[in-house]
Amino acid sequence: MTSRRAAIGLIALGFSAFAATALVPVSSALAVDYPTRPVRFVVGYPAGGATDILARLIGQKLSERTGQQFVVENKPGAGNNIGTESVVNAEPDGYTILLVNPANYINATLYGKLSFNFVRDIAPVAAFHRTANVMTVNKDITAKTVGEFIAYVKANPGKVNMASSGNGTSVHLSGEMFMMLSGAKMQHVPYRGAAPAITDMLGGQVQVIFDNMPSIIQHIRSGSLRALAVTTTDKSSLLPDVPTVAETVPGYEASALFGMGAPKKTPPEIIAKLNADVNAVLADPAVKAKLIDLGGEPLIGPPEAFGKMIVAETEKWEKVVKAAGLKVE
Repeated sequence: MTSRRAAIGLIALGFSAFAATALVPVSSALAVDYPTRPVRFVVGYPAGGATDILARLIGQKLSERTGQQFVVENKPGAGNNIGTESVVNAEPDGYTILLVNPANYINATLYGKLSFNFVRDIAPVAAFHRTANVMTVNKDITAKTVGEFIAYVKANPGKVNMASSGNGTSVHLSGEMFMMLSGAKMQHVPYRGAAPAITDMLGGQVQVIFDNMPSIIQHIRSGSLRALAVTTTDKSSLLPDVPTVAETVPGYEASALFGMGAPKKTPPEIIAKLNADVNAVLADPAVKAKLIDLGGEPLIGPPEAFGKMIVAETEKWEKVVKAAGLKVE
């Protein structure tokens, strides 16, 4: 009898354990082993640019950490919208992720007809870093400070050309914000990328650019172009002697925030796993040094913190786009 009762007890215990296991959500079980196959890391720009370089840096380190390949997939076109849309419409299983960049916040207002709402349709995973742009002038401009430059522009209406790497880019919008807050009106001259814009800066065809730190800094260090200010609220360790625009133009802040996003319905357990892996990568001293070299300190935090940053950036650039009367249909 005792042995029979023991057997029944063991059977009941086994059934209870099975039932408990069965109640564990499938997504939780998947997250334990995630990833089990290669992950597509979508970049909305061609290979070789700053955004692509950042994705490959983070992707390589994630590959090493997880044992699965994070494959960078370049999907350029429509100002970054083609790549973003492909992730919005992807299976929300953690195997398609997005390199989030300034175009995502700007395009939400700049483009009149998008098939997606970025804030609503992309789940924030993790921030990478925030980089400064640099307000830079050529040698023909005698102004040595932001205040002197504003006075020069106002004294020479219609004579100062502001270059950018293209309509609607963070380089363009940084300049538009400057004009909005300072009252110094310039003629915008868009180029197809930073390289031709810098070439014309050096040649004197355009006088000022609010360019990304990585592409302009060598020209500043060589003395061929002169930095007046950085666009972030704090000074940059890469240009420690250069002031901020905000010191002269109160309320000015323009920076390039990068991070990772995923399709909205991606299981929270997988989002949390990705976030933990990204934060571990960002804490790597070698990665931190590279990010600083690219213009900004790593931003380590939870998905919710990145989500708040995305909303704030989208609202900030909405004001600038509307003030400048910009629209792309």
